[in-house]
Parts: sequence; C-alpha cells; structure tokens
Amino acid sequence: MEKLTIGSIELIWLNGGVTHMDGGAMFGVVPKPLWSRKYPSNEKNQIELRTDPILIRRDGKNILVEGGIGNGRLNEKQRRNYGVTEESDLVASLEKLGLSPEDIHIVLLTHMHFDHISGLTADEDGELRSVFPNASVITSDVEWNEMREPNIRSKNTYWKENWQAIEKQVETFSGRKEIVPGVTMVHTGGHSDGHCILVLEDEGETAVHMADLMPTHAHDNVLWVLAFDDYPMTSIEQKSKWLQFAAEKEAWMTFYHDAKYRAVKWNREREMTGFVERLK
Repeated sequence: MEKLTIGSIELIWLNGGVTHMDGGAMFGVVPKPLWSRKYPSNEKNQIELRTDPILIRRDGKNILVEGGIGNGRLNEKQRRNYGVTEESDLVASLEKLGLSPEDIHIVLLTHMHFDHISGLTADEDGELRSVFPNASVITSDVEWNEMREPNIRSKNTYWKENWQAIEKQVETFSGRKEIVPGVTMVHTGGHSDGHCILVLEDEGETAVHMADLMPTHAHDNVLWVLAFDDYPMTSIEQKSKWLQFAAEKEAWMTFYHDAKYRAVKWNREREMTGFVERLK
C-alpha cells in the first residue's frame, strides 16, 4: 500500500475496487487526441479509474476518505456498464495495517455518488448494514439533502440503498469544517452541488484532495472538466482557485480515481517535481 506523509499526518491508500468509464465523458468537450496523450483508453474508449479510499491517520484517529464501490453491491448489469473488473477489499487492506472496520473513527465523503459510497454498506443476512459502525460519516449538508431527494439527473447515482443503513451516522456541515487539526473539508460544488475537497496542512507541508474536480493527474488543465459535472462552470471556477492555492503552497495533489498516481506535486511552472506512483 502506498503512503504519503504531510508533516505528522499519514495517508495510506486502500483497495476500493476499479471501474472503467467512457473517456469522452471523463474529459468532457476535450478532443480524444488531446486527453489520450495523458491518459490511455481501452478498445471501448474506457479509461481505468480506481476507487481507492485513503486512510488518514492523525492524533490517534483513523479517518477514511470515501468508501469504494463495495463488494457485491452492484448487479451484473451495473458491473458491465461501469466496467468493474475488481471490487472493494477494504477489510483485507485494513487487516494488513492491524485494523478492523470497527477501528475507523470518521468517514469523509467528498460527495455521495455510488462509486464513492457503496462500500460503506454490505449485505448481512439479506439486509444492508454499515461496514464502519463506529464511524461518524461527514459530508456537506447540500450533498446529504440531494442524496435523499435526488433530481431527475442525479437519481441515477444517488441510491437510497447507499444512505438508509448509515443515516444515523451522518453528520453534515456548511461551508467548511476542520475534522481534526490540520484536516479541513471545504464545500466547493461543481461536480455535484454538494461536492467537497480536503485540505491537509501540517508542519509547513500541504496536500489538496480535489476529489472529482480533478479525478486524475490528467485533469490538471483548469478547463478539462467532466461531462458528469452537474455545474461545470463552478468546477472550472473552483479548480482555478484551488490549483492556484496548491501552486502557492507547492502542495501535493492526491487522487482517489487515478490509475497511475496516488499523488503528484507540481511547481509554479506546472512541471512535475514529485509523485507517488500506484503499485500494481
């Protein structure tokens, strides 16, 4: 498992499964000859997208960022449509670290699309139950409201099965919230109305987790936003703001979906000066 430290904050990537989504949808109006130079596609024009949660360890707290796609949560048609070739194995990942699901204190959801939340529940005797029963599940109030009352567009990815079993664990915030010292969740909108990012700062070091505003390193161009984004102009505005912040801080950018890199650092000239590559 790959690791990164931001001061005394430790980040560890777990195995949350993998999907393959249409490359055109993932890069919006950007022509394939441009995006395919930076991120390869298969014969179906799909690109590989991990769904790997990040375990953050800070001051004795075990904080999970996102939940993966789960195991057994998708039917055959969904696995085919979403190009799933590997499902979550979070429990095994945690066991390698000497942890169990009960040891997770907090789960942070940047948003609640199926590929970020399905792994928070599992079937137990025909009933979906929480995989992390002792954790507070934190997301923005905007996201939580839309999750429960999706619109005609968002209902395809906001499933009631993904929130009903964890409803009593959910805590919401407005604007921004410091989760633990040095780990802050910020509401941005864009990809979804309630979408959030994470900012980690400690001992003079910084990391920004842009979630689906910047799902892979190949989305570093401010204008390269997803066709899946509900509010693309907000995505562009927020990407510009936070990429500038990251450049000023010479921050690490961390990823949930990237099949090649776990984290990348660019300088002010947009040259890659550091990276954590995913081990295959």
